[in-house]
Amino acid sequence: MLAAERRAHLLGLLAREGKIVAKDVAASLGISEDSVRRDLRDLASEGLCQRVYGGALPVSPAVVDYATRQTVAPDGKRKVAAVAAGLVRPGGALILDGGTTALAVARALPRDLACTVITHSPTIAAALLDHPQAELFLLGGRVFKHSAVACGAAAVEAAQNVSADLCLLGVTGVHPELGLTTGDAEEAAMKRALSARAADTYVLASSEKIGTASRFRVLPWEKVSGLITDAGPRDARVEQLTALGVEILPAG
Repeated sequence: MLAAERRAHLLGLLAREGKIVAKDVAASLGISEDSVRRDLRDLASEGLCQRVYGGALPVSPAVVDYATRQTVAPDGKRKVAAVAAGLVRPGGALILDGGTTALAVARALPRDLACTVITHSPTIAAALLDHPQAELFLLGGRVFKHSAVACGAAAVEAAQNVSADLCLLGVTGVHPELGLTTGDAEEAAMKRALSARAADTYVLASSEKIGTASRFRVLPWEKVSGLITDAGPRDARVEQLTALGVEILPAG
């Protein structure tokens, strides 16, 4: 089998099965695992898969730049945001992560809602300026432009001095085995710091993120209260998460 044919086979397998196990592919094609790994390295370098131990997973579409991400699954993000906004109680304190789904949450909050919103995203803070009863606390630090958020040591330290009832957290990858992932190490650390300061953490994930993975782990499933997604309950990956005991808040 030619290299181009192997690549096409691997991409087809990834689309059908949602994962590639290198040793299984090698056995089925009668080639070495090293050959499969080389193919996966090439595919990963082109952004077509995320390599993991033993094989590969689908790469998250949420790794593109911030402006482009606003055009990815806007309906799904609005559905997720509507459910997430309903979790915010009058008088409560909310830690709201950055990113395009979190921005949809900010826009979905009632204008007359009296609450406290803590965020490290200037775009989130700006979106809530016309909410007269919302107290805003903006955490500062180095701005990570990919997600329009503050991160780094200063931002993590600032996060350690706040607390909230609820954290609504965005990620780029949601996978039953790998947990919650994102594409930047410092952003992952910031997300962990924010989640640790809230009584409950719910993950915001429109359906295109389910079953995908990014390079850096944010949290395992046991560290979050639940997942808000518009992926259907009969989706095989959602069923896997349910079997693991993850609370799913449907946003269909």
